[in-house]
Amino acid sequence: MSQIRLITSESVTEGHPDKICDQISDAVVDEILKQDPMGRAAIESFCTTGLVLVGGEAHTSAYVNIQDVVRRVLRDIGYDKQEYGFCCDDVGVIVTLHEQSPDIAQGVEEGKGEFSEQGAGDQGMMYGYATNETPEFMPLPIMLAHKLTRRLASVRKDGTLPYLRPDGKSQVTVEYDNGQVKRVSTVVLSAHHSESVSNEQLRSDIKAKVILPIVGDLVDADTKYFINPTGRFVIGGPPGDTGLTGRKIIVDTYGGVGAHGGGCFSGKDASKVDRSGAYMARYAAKNVVAAGLADKCELQVAYAIGVAEPVGIYINTFGTNEIEEDKILELIRNNFDFKPKAIIERLQLRRPVFLATAAYGHFGRNEDGFSWEKTDKAETLKREAGL
Repeated sequence: MSQIRLITSESVTEGHPDKICDQISDAVVDEILKQDPMGRAAIESFCTTGLVLVGGEAHTSAYVNIQDVVRRVLRDIGYDKQEYGFCCDDVGVIVTLHEQSPDIAQGVEEGKGEFSEQGAGDQGMMYGYATNETPEFMPLPIMLAHKLTRRLASVRKDGTLPYLRPDGKSQVTVEYDNGQVKRVSTVVLSAHHSESVSNEQLRSDIKAKVILPIVGDLVDADTKYFINPTGRFVIGGPPGDTGLTGRKIIVDTYGGVGAHGGGCFSGKDASKVDRSGAYMARYAAKNVVAAGLADKCELQVAYAIGVAEPVGIYINTFGTNEIEEDKILELIRNNFDFKPKAIIERLQLRRPVFLATAAYGHFGRNEDGFSWEKTDKAETLKREAGL
């Protein structure tokens, strides 16, 4: 019997206000790590018309010219013209940082606090997820949504569609039949643009040069397209909407497929398990699926602040497992160390790799620095599982 389900995910471009803030926050963390690999930081950014505010705390010997970092990030995104209403050269930048609380610091420094090992930077639960429905071991809706927003940025930057501006959003609805991808039923795409282009021209260009090159094999005559559905998107970026670090956590992860612990990633060094724990959980889940132990795998890891060993690890394979879940969990415990120091060392998270993660998702990418995307444990898991 056929069972039809529609699953929807969204993405935003690097010029979306929230993503501007994620990139600024991660760029500051990267600058700290370039000078001081042991530095710690929790950086929050806010942007609105004419203003960027950078706040938070840090524990580091590094000196970072945050004004310069902010303007460089904005320039790289494409906010380099005054006509956009938000320009890297004249936007106001306010910085308010303070030293990390010593009460927190003693919990993440070895030999201090209640325990001798480096503990977690906070309590909380983190999730990792993987599925074999795409080559990236990611859900198809979020992968298509990310590819659309990256394509939208690409045709803006290379001059293919010169009237485009940096802001933009995508949304993709995928139809599944008995759990298998059937088709793309709906594509929503909103593109920030200048006054010079008509709605008709923009919609035609976006469909031909952005949407169809990405989803062409999955659409049919019944697929619905909503391109700039309000009819106008001239005022965009921070003049159109305020931005804040950490407000796109579902875009950053699995697009609503799979759970999320609630803590954001951007602006945090790897002593914060919101980030490092979620990366390790993804690493483990992806290797489980790559090994063929399950078609889908979701892993929850939970921590107490200042304590190295997780207080709990939970696995869910949604009935797709080839061996008992308890056995899979045992293999995970034997092959993946979830203590914060071990995660940092295994995934090499003292490097300045975080800015690249701050737009178009933290997972499903094989670029340099995405160490948590490796499947180098898959063969070991498969062998030890007896498959």
